[in-house]
Amino acid sequence: MTTFFPEGNLLRTGENKAALSSLAALEKAMDGEKLLEAVALRCEPDLTLLFDFNGIPGYLPKEEVALTEEGCELRDIAVITRVGKPCVFLIDRIDPYPEPRVFLSRKKAQEKCLNEYLDTLEVGDILPAKVTHLEPFGAFCDIGCGIPSLISIDCISVSRISHPSDRFFTGEEILCAVKARDDRKLGRRGRISLTHKELLGTWQQNADRFRAGQTVMGIVRSVESYGIFIELAPNLAGLAEWRDDVKPGDGCSVYIKSIIPQKMKIKLVLIDTFRSPATLPTEYFIREGNVRDFHYQTT
Repeated sequence: MTTFFPEGNLLRTGENKAALSSLAALEKAMDGEKLLEAVALRCEPDLTLLFDFNGIPGYLPKEEVALTEEGCELRDIAVITRVGKPCVFLIDRIDPYPEPRVFLSRKKAQEKCLNEYLDTLEVGDILPAKVTHLEPFGAFCDIGCGIPSLISIDCISVSRISHPSDRFFTGEEILCAVKARDDRKLGRRGRISLTHKELLGTWQQNADRFRAGQTVMGIVRSVESYGIFIELAPNLAGLAEWRDDVKPGDGCSVYIKSIIPQKMKIKLVLIDTFRSPATLPTEYFIREGNVRDFHYQTT
């Protein structure tokens, strides 16, 4: 059974290296419809991506670079930006004469991933992903063979953030869950949208990691007239009294004054702040299976 990963996960495996090591190995991989990965070395003027397999050239034509919706043409920038990056592919054909040349298809690899993996997922299913780029409205992720999906900013964590870069970085490997999906229609692949915050635990699960009397690290997330919201974990924040010398994004140390489960509240005392970027570890309370409850509850 084929296992599908975000692009880059196969590149340095022994199995992948062996499959690219010789003409015979490439022919075997083609016959077995084996997913392979290699780095695109350059892009020709006709937008063909070039690869090298131990002296055997590989060619990935523009029309085979990515799966697109029916009637939509792949933009040139989507091809050019593959240079220097891992590309997943199936071997389309091998021309042995006069010198061996290998023709590749990333598009067919994506179709295989879609048909055999992504189309089997249900709402709530947990899957691995890799963050590919960040926008103010959310994080785009590779959910298998370079197929993109979006985690909107409100689905990244319960704790409010001003930009996805407050939580993720490009290239980061994360877990997420299927929030919603469109049915596949003629010429359309059926889009999948993602969520992340449900995997980071309920209020109570996060609060159980702390106790009154502790002094811990935090991140200032918002400054309001009535107080300062400070993140203790991606799905947990408390309130400290207002001060005029802090701003969102500041790292800080806080004293936990009280934890009130009945009201889902944590009262804090701000001890100190520091301007250097602060990061808190991401802990997944659910790592596999299906998340069926998308509500942030106390239990």
